[in-house]
Amino acid sequence: MSKEKLVIFDTTLRDGEQSPGASMTRDEKVRIARMLEKMRVDVIEAGFAIASPGDFEAVQAVAKAIKESTVCSLARAVDADIDRAAEAIKPAARSRIHTFIATSPVHMQYKLKMQPEQVLEQLIHAVKRARNYTDDVEFSLEDGSRSEFDFMCRVTEAAIAAGATTINVPDTVGYGEPAEYGAMFKRLIEAVPNSDKAIFSTHCHNDLGLAVANSLSAVMNGVRQIECTINGLGERAGNASLEEVVMAVRTRKDVFPVETDIVTEHIVPTSRLVSTITGFPVQPNKAIVGANAFAHESGIHQDGVLKHRETYEIMRAEDVGWNTNKIVLGKHSGRAAVKARFEALGVSFDTQDALNEAFARFKELADKKHEIFDEDLQALVSDSAADNLAERFKLIDLEALSKSGQKPTAKVHISIDGQAVESEAEGGGPVDAAYKAIEAVAKSNADLLLYSVNNITQGTDSQGEVTVRLERNGHIVNGVGSDTDIVAASVKSYLHALNLLESRRERSHPQRDGV
Repeated sequence: MSKEKLVIFDTTLRDGEQSPGASMTRDEKVRIARMLEKMRVDVIEAGFAIASPGDFEAVQAVAKAIKESTVCSLARAVDADIDRAAEAIKPAARSRIHTFIATSPVHMQYKLKMQPEQVLEQLIHAVKRARNYTDDVEFSLEDGSRSEFDFMCRVTEAAIAAGATTINVPDTVGYGEPAEYGAMFKRLIEAVPNSDKAIFSTHCHNDLGLAVANSLSAVMNGVRQIECTINGLGERAGNASLEEVVMAVRTRKDVFPVETDIVTEHIVPTSRLVSTITGFPVQPNKAIVGANAFAHESGIHQDGVLKHRETYEIMRAEDVGWNTNKIVLGKHSGRAAVKARFEALGVSFDTQDALNEAFARFKELADKKHEIFDEDLQALVSDSAADNLAERFKLIDLEALSKSGQKPTAKVHISIDGQAVESEAEGGGPVDAAYKAIEAVAKSNADLLLYSVNNITQGTDSQGEVTVRLERNGHIVNGVGSDTDIVAASVKSYLHALNLLESRRERSHPQRDGV
C-alpha cells in the first residue's frame, strides 16, 4: 500500500534566523539552501523579503541558486510585502509566496486592532494578489492554535476559495498539546467544505518542548506538510526539528501513514553546517544529530549493541550521515581534490581567485594538523566569509602570555578602518586579556553575553571553534572564529562579532514573530 507524501518545508533561513544572534549573510544562506536541496527538502523558506535590502538580496540569491526545491518568501497580508516577495522569488524554478495574518482574538484586538471581518477581507485580498504572481500560495493563520474555531473555519474556507493551495495553522506561541492540536486539524478538515483543495500544514514552536510531538500528531490527523528547521533552530525555544520529524516518520513506518523524499544521509552534514554558520552549537544529547546520539557508555548497552545492534539502536548512524564524513584530505592533497570535497559540502566558488584563497587556507591549516575533516573545511569557509565582511576590525598579529605565578597578558595588533593600532592588557587569562586589549582601542560599548568553545573534530590538534555573543543597543550578534590556537580563535570570533555589529546595526524585521 503506497503512502501519502509528507511535504517538508524548511524555514531555517527565515524563522531559524530569528534566533537572537543567528543572522546569516546572503552567501551563507545560499550554502545552506544548496545542502537543503541536496537533502531533497520540498520547500525552502529563504527569508522575509521586505524585512531589509539584505533579506531581499538573500531570498533572490537563493531563488537563483536552487533548481529542484521550491523557494518561498514570507509576506504579511499587505500589498507591499507580497509585491516584494514576488520580486525576490521571481528567478526561482519553483516559487511560493507565504502570506499570513493573525486570527486569534488577542492578536486581532491588541496587535492588529482589527475586527474579524476586516481580517477576513484583508486575507482574501492578499491571497488573490499573491496568486497573480504564482500558483503556489500558502496562507497562515498566525496564532492559529488560539483562534476561535468558527472563525478559523471561515478564514480557511475563504483563503482556499481565494486561491491558497496550502493552509498553515501554526502553534505560534508553543501553547499546543499533541492530542488537542491534532484533534483541531481533524475537526477543521472535516468542517471546511473545500478542504480537499489544499494541503494542511503545521508550524510548531517548542516553548513547552512539544513542537515535534504536536507536528506528528497533526500528521496523524490529516496534515501533509510540516514546517521545521535544522537543529530545531528558531526564536525563543526554537521550532520543530527537521531531523527529528523526518527520522520519526522513517523509523516508525508502522505508525505514520506518510513518507518523505528526504535523503537522510545528508542530515548530519547539514546540521553541522548550520551550527558552524550560526554559531549555535548542537547539544551533545540532541536527538539524531547530537554527538552522543549513537554513543553507548553503559556496559549493558555496549554488550547488547555488540551482540545485536537493534537491542539499543532504533536507527543506523550511517543513515543520517554520521559515518559519511571520512578523513579524505591532508597536506599532500591537490587543488582538484579540495575543490571536489568543498563542492560535496555544498560550497562552490564563483571565481578562480576564491578557490585559490580557500586552497591557501587549506594548506595553511594542513601545516598545523595532519588530518583535515569535513568540519574543518566548513570552518575554513566560515572564517573566509567573516573576513569578507565590510571589516572595520581586522587582526594583524597576536601575542599572548600565560605563565604560572604571573598575571596573563596579551598584546594585539589590529587594523581599525585601515589604520594599524596596538594595544596591550592584563586579564584573568590570555583570552580575557586579549579581549580587554581589543576593547581598549575598539571602544565598542558592547556587552559580552556568551563565550563558548567547542572542538571541531577530535584530537589535541583539533581546531577550536569559539562563539561569542555580543549585544549593543538591542542588537545581538554571534561571532565565530576557528583556529588550532584557542586564543587566536577567541580573538577572531570577537572581531567577527564587532564587524557584524557594525554591518547589521540597521538590520531589523518589521514582523519579528512571523508565524
